Amino acid sequence: MRDIDDTPKPTGELALQTVAMPADTNPSGDIFGGWLMSQMDLAGSVTASRRAGGRVATVAVDGMAFMTPVRVGAVVSCYTEILDVGRSSIRVRVEVWITSLHQDEPAKVTEGEFVFVAIDGNGRTRIVD
Repeated sequence: MRDIDDTPKPTGELALQTVAMPADTNPSGDIFGGWLMSQMDLAGSVTASRRAGGRVATVAVDGMAFMTPVRVGAVVSCYTEILDVGRSSIRVRVEVWITSLHQDEPAKVTEGEFVFVAIDGNGRTRIVD
């Protein structure tokens, strides 16, 4: 159990890490939320594909709220945790944390649940092994 005074930390495994670049910003200099979602989708698919033992496709994203802006140069880390495995689907929670150039403490940006389905070579749903 976590004490109230504990500093929050990411949950799950580090699945993807990258640096936010100028090409991914809006006119205000903040990183686009859509870019962050694409990084989350990539991270979730790495975890789901490993669990499924092959190809997966994203079928749903649920419950995202952005808590802090991401600036150029921030190290963006996506952590994943499998929440549920169904017959052909895998539900993965993805958390995004950043570390900026000016602070050592990571800050949580957002989290969301991504649902993937396992698919075969013909693009049809298959059973998760």
